[in-house]
Amino acid sequence: MIVMLEPDSPESTVAAVLQAASQYKGVNPRTHVIEGAEHTVTEIYLLGPTAQVPVEVFEQIPGVRQVVRVSEKYRVIGRHGGKRETAGFEYNGITFDERSVNLFAGLCAVDTRESVDTMMAALARCGIRTTRMGAYKPRTSPYEFQGLGASCLPWVFELAGKHGVKVVAMEVTNPRHIDEIRSALESSGNATGVMLQVGTRNAQNFELLKQIGQQRVFPVLFKRGMGITLEESLNACEYVASEGNPKIVFCLRGVKTHLGDPHRNMVDFAHVPVVRRLTRLPVCVDPSHAVGRSDAGPDGMPDIFHSIGQGLIAGASMVLVDFHPHPEQALCDGPQALRLEQLPALQRYTNIVREAYEQAVRNGPGLTPS
Repeated sequence: MIVMLEPDSPESTVAAVLQAASQYKGVNPRTHVIEGAEHTVTEIYLLGPTAQVPVEVFEQIPGVRQVVRVSEKYRVIGRHGGKRETAGFEYNGITFDERSVNLFAGLCAVDTRESVDTMMAALARCGIRTTRMGAYKPRTSPYEFQGLGASCLPWVFELAGKHGVKVVAMEVTNPRHIDEIRSALESSGNATGVMLQVGTRNAQNFELLKQIGQQRVFPVLFKRGMGITLEESLNACEYVASEGNPKIVFCLRGVKTHLGDPHRNMVDFAHVPVVRRLTRLPVCVDPSHAVGRSDAGPDGMPDIFHSIGQGLIAGASMVLVDFHPHPEQALCDGPQALRLEQLPALQRYTNIVREAYEQAVRNGPGLTPS
């Protein structure tokens, strides 16, 4: 059972709901606060034997907006009671919701200070305030480049602050990485912000998911597991949210199958509306790891551009894409990295497709069967 409060409800309303819940044996209330771009929404989850708990007890409390009995698997991230809106969240001046698109263009793996500086300077010229920078890189082979780790964090954050980058998406593979990032950020004077990325190989690393969920500082970018079902990946997100951190963006990055050849993975961006229907999470697409190559079609546009278009026209509100000043010198996934001179074109393309999506939504009622 979920007790949903009116936006920006006072603590007295929360206290009244908790007091009412305390009279039912075995019912464990858990409070979740969702800080949206415009309002703070509080939801209280009643866990345990709630079948005999009457909804009327909570509905009569002033400030309670709705009480929902949950039958879906996704108790925290699910879209319950027919709710159409997605609260989203704001972090370090960047809003993550369904109303706009954030372009996270950057290095799959940080290699040199010069590469990071050049990449972030290009972002600044385009007015882009978000990026991806891989410091910890799990690789299939133990002999491949594993990332620079904590040693690069001080100057990555310094350069982000220098160029006005507000959020850096960065994968973590071990709980200690969270502490290393937090410490380096504090030492930099909080020059930027970090979105913790759960990579596809850690999609079911449940102890890591719990640790990421228990911290409240950083939002989370969760990548779908490349070899598991969508349901299993969404349940993994539920692990993070159920531990107390609902600031999650769900990322589709392609699934592993030989049927995707010659692309690296089978592009699964048709699942964007499915994730949006089942959950309240903003949805990201990662075309670089889905396609795995920077080849262009007869129209001159890379396959990666077209894959981005597939995601955006389906309602994705974030794009994670690999760039590098010199892809041929990249230490990780160079063949899929776009060149910096392609960044303005990608930004224009993203805006065009997003505008087409918004126009389609405005005209949408006529597309729905009566």
